[in-house]
Amino acid sequence: MKCYVFGAICASTCLHVYGQQRDAEKVPARKDTIVVTGVVTPLPLTESDRAIRVLPAREHPLLFNTFSDLLNLDSSLDLRERAPGMVQSGLSIRGGSFGQTLVLLNGLRLNNVQSSNHNMDVPVPLESVSRIEAFSGSGSSLYGSDAVAGVVNFVTEPPKATEMKLGAGAGNFGVNQQNASIAWTSKLVDQQLSFSRDFSSGFVQNRDYRNLSIASDSNVRSSLGLSHITLALNDRPFGAEQFYGPYNSWERTKGWFAGIHQPLGENTDVSFSYRRHSDLFVLYRERPQVFTNRHVDESYEASVRRREHPSRNVTIFYGAEMLHDEIDSNNLGTHNRTREAVYGGVEMRALGRFSFTVSAREEMYRNLRQQFNPSISGGVWLNSAWKLRASVSRAFRLPTFTDLYYHDPANLGNPLLQPETAWGLEGGADYRPTARLHMDATYFQRREKNGIDFVRTNPAAIWRATNFQALTFNGFEGGGRMTLPRNQTLNIRYTFLDGAQNVLGAQQSKYVFNYARQSALIGWTAVVGQFAMRARLGVIERFARNPYGVLDVAVSRTRGALRPFLRVSNLTDTNYQEFFGVPMPGRSAVVGMEWVVFSRR
Repeated sequence: MKCYVFGAICASTCLHVYGQQRDAEKVPARKDTIVVTGVVTPLPLTESDRAIRVLPAREHPLLFNTFSDLLNLDSSLDLRERAPGMVQSGLSIRGGSFGQTLVLLNGLRLNNVQSSNHNMDVPVPLESVSRIEAFSGSGSSLYGSDAVAGVVNFVTEPPKATEMKLGAGAGNFGVNQQNASIAWTSKLVDQQLSFSRDFSSGFVQNRDYRNLSIASDSNVRSSLGLSHITLALNDRPFGAEQFYGPYNSWERTKGWFAGIHQPLGENTDVSFSYRRHSDLFVLYRERPQVFTNRHVDESYEASVRRREHPSRNVTIFYGAEMLHDEIDSNNLGTHNRTREAVYGGVEMRALGRFSFTVSAREEMYRNLRQQFNPSISGGVWLNSAWKLRASVSRAFRLPTFTDLYYHDPANLGNPLLQPETAWGLEGGADYRPTARLHMDATYFQRREKNGIDFVRTNPAAIWRATNFQALTFNGFEGGGRMTLPRNQTLNIRYTFLDGAQNVLGAQQSKYVFNYARQSALIGWTAVVGQFAMRARLGVIERFARNPYGVLDVAVSRTRGALRPFLRVSNLTDTNYQEFFGVPMPGRSAVVGMEWVVFSRR
């Protein structure tokens, strides 16, 4: 209740200040934010007919500890962590399962064929990422399998300056952090090398972790166009106490990624990526001989995309993709699968007011099975401030190899699982009366068939992978972003979700029915002199559980060679669990310094 009251006071106070002073200051010019997710050709965010949010990572980077701080700025993005530092995290969008969220790095897939629990093992450091684009709703017509509830795209860009930065921090629970970034620009090459290490001895026994990420991001100019090359690796050992049941487990995951985008002229692009991921799981940390799993999976992705412009307001797009996954596991066995896909569509605009897009994708996989996924979306500007938008689309998800073949003392896969399918529809409105204010509201519905989850009949039974015949989720999301006087920004978001809660009967669900029934947040940032500050209050009510609120604050210096920072997580010292039975830490703080060794533009 204190969290709700605090949030209401903050909102009303800021709105009052805004109302009194907005006319006294000059309104800044509107700047378009260009998005690349959920669209064929990059376009301004204001022109998108789908719900897309952009979370900038480089505005005030020292105010953010990990990717979770950015993702938590949108109430429709339910990032559920088993530990800080993005350790064994899962991202749910609009109540979807972790496997129904497609994770991309520069438009290339990161989803793990072994288990969706590894989808958020993003291999690059936070220092490499310029922004995160979150696309809500079905997106299989462009991206294929897994884009059922939404897509999140981590976008890297080399800085526009030649610079070198070193950073370090320390905090309670044995936290110590180091990071470095060096970048240079030239006529032919823009290059950034980044490194980060995050270590903690754990806030309780067997909850220690160590994250190591190294990445190279390059833009190379040639007669063909601008080539974008990303290389990255990540290493995450961690104590997994109670993560998968009443066991003092331990786990270590490693990831390798190589991706390239290459334009061939103005209207053709080709891309290729290679991903390797390993997972070493020990059920009893002190007795690894009892039960140990070793999984290694590899994935390849290649695509070619083409755009035609028969007229100024019409774009025809089409392309083809090939995806190959394979795994070698002492538990799951040795498996592989290859998918081919073709897709195409038309995008039309008229009178600077109307937009319409129709597209479809045919994806073929094992034994010539196929999935056809159409999508239709449109929008209309009623005037300079109001825009209406709507869409209907179909999506699907293939089961992971864990869903199909996994077995341990508490879980059992099912090789007879069918792919999930879903129809998603949404309708919404955007209101942008000035550059200072943006408000939006969206109603959405997702109708699923053959949904996949692990279920059990009672607490003594084992979890079994199962297809649900039908699930329906209805929801609402909305909020606003306001630029306030004196370099302040206020962000308010709210999401409500109602799922088909009686579909299981007396059975228990492991993942699907842990969704956030209500989620609200208030975020505030300000720049005062040489210092930037931020605060975020998030309140969540999960299905069949009591609500809880978490308050995070941070402050950093934005100028000078030495830039100190302080980040405090869970300032209210709230006791909460994002996974049932896995407590999260109480109040924690990290204090540190960034040293800008040199910077030349």
